[in-house]
Amino acid sequence: MKKNIAIIMGGYSSEADISVQSGNVVYNNLDSEKFDLYRILISRDKWVYQDENEQEHPMNMADFTTTVNGYKIKFDFIFNAIHGHPGEDGTLLAYFDLLGLQYSSAPFYQMAVAFNKRDCLSLLKPYGIKSATSIYLNKGDHISIEEIEQKLGLPCFVKPNRAGSSFGISKVYKEEELLPALEKAFSEDHEILIEQFLDGTEVSVGVITWKGSIKVLPITEIDTENDFFDYEAKYMGQSNEITPARITETQRKNVSEMAAKIYKTMGLRGLSRADFIFIGDQPHFIELNMVPGLSAESIIPKQAKEAGISLAALFESTIQIN
Repeated sequence: MKKNIAIIMGGYSSEADISVQSGNVVYNNLDSEKFDLYRILISRDKWVYQDENEQEHPMNMADFTTTVNGYKIKFDFIFNAIHGHPGEDGTLLAYFDLLGLQYSSAPFYQMAVAFNKRDCLSLLKPYGIKSATSIYLNKGDHISIEEIEQKLGLPCFVKPNRAGSSFGISKVYKEEELLPALEKAFSEDHEILIEQFLDGTEVSVGVITWKGSIKVLPITEIDTENDFFDYEAKYMGQSNEITPARITETQRKNVSEMAAKIYKTMGLRGLSRADFIFIGDQPHFIELNMVPGLSAESIIPKQAKEAGISLAALFESTIQIN
């Protein structure tokens, strides 16, 4: 008997549209001969099952079921394709835990830590994971432009602490650009991160659970036409993502070991993507993406293809039903 798989997509953040793209890629590639697939669109306004005719059927939030033509549909597994809140930050996963439902992502606590950039950096630092020097600010904190310049120098990056797809990020070159950059970041989150600029080769490393073991996918080099790997570079073709990356064997070994160490240390599972910048041969960790993009323009599908893994096999590898 085929298992019912709910593919959740959308969400409450600026990444909702990208999430729907990712969710539809999963829907179109998972083997419908093995699974009955259901697209579940989640937004602040409604939670609905959208059928193949684009008709919407309300979800019962008490038990995460839906009813179609008088028949109640229960789900055996949840494929999480929600970028940002409430899927990538662990909120929905805690809800699924309460309902006893299995899902593709890491457990809710690990997801919450991974999504919080400064908590993730703080957790990994004692394990020897190098990263850029940074300053943390909460909305309403005193802002010392002088301290930022003295500690980090210019240029520097100003980022929302809990956001993805480069929403709200600015690269700041001049002192007068700092306050507008802070306002932009605070429009996405009330916590922000200001980081030292690292001048080196940027790479992205996919790490997955594959046949019961941790597997590092071929590494992607980020060669962007823009000032940094921003939204337009990620989703509008303004970057050259080279897989496998043009790096030395020493660099490849170092970053692969570090990415696998992060995955193991944090107790992760499913699909992930870690971003790094090389200073010499040493990778410096930037951030972790636990619901990485899965659209045609996204990195993980390209890395899987390079590794000889089809999208169907990649997505099916996350489905572990006890």
